Amino acid sequence: MRSGQDCIDHFPQFPVRLRDIAIKRRSWSCVACGLLWLLIALWLGFVVAGDPEADSGLIPWVKERYGEAAAERVSAWRQLMSGNLNRDEWSKLVLVNDFFNRLRFSTDFKLWGKEDYWATPVEALGKGGADCEDYSIAKYFTLRELGVPDDKLRIMYVKALELDQAHMVLAYYKKPGSIPVLLDNIDKAIVPADQRPDLAPVYSFNANDLWLAKRRGRGEHVGTSDRIGLWRDLRKRMDIEGEQ
Repeated sequence: MRSGQDCIDHFPQFPVRLRDIAIKRRSWSCVACGLLWLLIALWLGFVVAGDPEADSGLIPWVKERYGEAAAERVSAWRQLMSGNLNRDEWSKLVLVNDFFNRLRFSTDFKLWGKEDYWATPVEALGKGGADCEDYSIAKYFTLRELGVPDDKLRIMYVKALELDQAHMVLAYYKKPGSIPVLLDNIDKAIVPADQRPDLAPVYSFNANDLWLAKRRGRGEHVGTSDRIGLWRDLRKRMDIEGEQ
């Protein structure tokens, strides 16, 4: 594990030794994947074909870049955001956590040919796979789009003690100073942080700020999230996607 200062500048690689990711070994056909994401859309209470924004530039761009199944996934994601704005925050947490945890787990090297890469939500859905960073980032931006305030959310870098490896989760604070609940791709239940003794917080950030962990509190503010190079690169790619 790198030193605290190194961690601020650049997240360490997240090695893969998770015990519950056998799904990554499966090989689904494009047809099966398309049906799965169509069923997800129907479960959420709407049909992908009815998306008022389906003719925008993003969906054709995704289809050309990643294929038909990827376009289905991105359409379902956009419908999730447009169709659930009026739900309470807890319902939004559950919907978003379940939606992205359906993506198969994979490594950055297998997905992107790089040791460490932070995918945008569109990229993760395009590939149909993610690692712990990508799950957390996608959940964060989706909840922001659903109207959850930024000061209630933090992407949190932790150490998974039982696995002895770096990990990332999304933290949601109902009120300032409260114990957050964690959205995770390993333990898929949304539970308070004090019920996850297997995780040791290191630091956290959101769109604007960066904190070093101080025990299990909200941490010490140490600057802006722009200090994280991978975060800056991610935001630039999201800007490009937004122009489609």
